[in-house]
Amino acid sequence: MSKLFPALYDIAMKPLEKTRFEKVRANLVRKAQGRVLEIGFGTGANFPYYRDVERVDAIEPNPEMSKHAAKRIKKAHVPIYTYEAEAEELPFEKNSFDTIVATLVFCTIPYPIKALEEIKRASKPGGKVLFFEHVKVDQEAIGKTQEVLTPVWKKLCDGCHLDRDTLELVKRSGLKVEKVTSYYGGLFLTIECRNPE
Repeated sequence: MSKLFPALYDIAMKPLEKTRFEKVRANLVRKAQGRVLEIGFGTGANFPYYRDVERVDAIEPNPEMSKHAAKRIKKAHVPIYTYEAEAEELPFEKNSFDTIVATLVFCTIPYPIKALEEIKRASKPGGKVLFFEHVKVDQEAIGKTQEVLTPVWKKLCDGCHLDRDTLELVKRSGLKVEKVTSYYGGLFLTIECRNPE
């Protein structure tokens, strides 16, 4: 499945990326400044949107996903350096990044609390942390459906949890949530934070 999912990811996302997703990604990623870390860059969908940054260090644990990002890396407007690494164990020093970006990735991270701890550690004090994630919907019927579908969905979609409450995890992490914007009835959120440490 690890080889099949990356090949299908761009195909499945293409209709969404050409609609509102593309605008959401672009608007969020363009808020990045300084030295940037991207968590789980996947096929590199965010790479075209980085502009006024020094460089982007980007991690991705799935080497098959990374292969699909090569063209976007070449076309990027800023230097992009990629690493095969997991969010729960970032290969960077403390206080390294001005901005950390994670889009549509927290659903797949096996230990999201550990990943958030690592994000706080790697972020500079006052650094931005920007998320765009799908989350468990705050409507009982839909939320229950997400819970029921998640075990099968995880197997098909590289570990994706349909029912993860990422906003609540971010709040509990100690990151200071400054702005939350909801899309598609609360199924997708952008979460803009600061690292207070």
